[in-house]
Amino acid sequence: MRPAVNCARLAIAAALIFGMGITPTTAQNEPPITFAGTANDSGGESFYAADEGFFSKAGLNVTVQAFNNPGAAVAAVVGGTLTVGSLTIPGIAAAREKGIPVKIIAPSSIYSSATPTSGIIVLKNSPIKKASDLNGKTIATRDLSNLSYYGANAWIDKNGGDSKTVKWVEVADPQTVAAMHAGRIDAASVSEPALDDALHAADARLLAPCYDAIGDKFAIAAYIVTEDYARAHPDTVRKLSAAIIAAGTWANKNRAESAKILEKYSHVPVPPGYARVTYAERVRPADTQPVLDMLLHYGVLKAPMRAEDMFATQVPLSP
Repeated sequence: MRPAVNCARLAIAAALIFGMGITPTTAQNEPPITFAGTANDSGGESFYAADEGFFSKAGLNVTVQAFNNPGAAVAAVVGGTLTVGSLTIPGIAAAREKGIPVKIIAPSSIYSSATPTSGIIVLKNSPIKKASDLNGKTIATRDLSNLSYYGANAWIDKNGGDSKTVKWVEVADPQTVAAMHAGRIDAASVSEPALDDALHAADARLLAPCYDAIGDKFAIAAYIVTEDYARAHPDTVRKLSAAIIAAGTWANKNRAESAKILEKYSHVPVPPGYARVTYAERVRPADTQPVLDMLLHYGVLKAPMRAEDMFATQVPLSP
């Protein structure tokens, strides 16, 4: 078809952790956990939880690494290279439909139409003004399994276009504007920070916040473990889930501080004022269902899938 923890931060971390029901223990007594977050804003909680002390205050012995190949997360988790990995909801759903035994322990980034972080862009002088203008055109996306691809298809079809006529090519988000200037593509479906980079560069414009075609609010990605690990380590899984949610809650309220941590792990600047993703502040399967329904509509899933079934039973869920 992307240090040091001072006393004030430790106090915040401790308050959030106790508020999430985590009981601190000695981290050295816990089994070692290899935790990989995607090296971008969407996977930021793992880095914040490490640097701001959420994991250690929960008594978890976690080693965090930036993972630049999210598509390999399922294989790494199932193969034991990683304990916890991060992957988009479509990727997790596809894996589960194939019978791969992974479960979500916490959502990560949440899309909100109030602050769009993904969209279809075109050059400022492009004749493309509406969805039907994309019929027969070539559109770039980071990869053909991410929500930027599915969201763009849904937006085109819901607004008078026909996504079946579109030619899709894979181009890294930061390279899409150059590809449009070179005439290799007509438009691109990109996410932050590339979206802001393109729009701040003054040679591209936003055609549509395409994720709105999926829903006003939904989960973009989540953290996974194997079903066997969740059964064998129920207390650890609950602590991991609560620490991730606490870190996301902290990050939503501390954008400047979280940006510095994200820059350290992603090696990509996060300028002040750039749009940032919103992180989940509770484990709510209902936020995942709109994505599953969209995947079923486009034939990515062969049968209906209930969001509740994707989550580890060891983790308390919110309605």
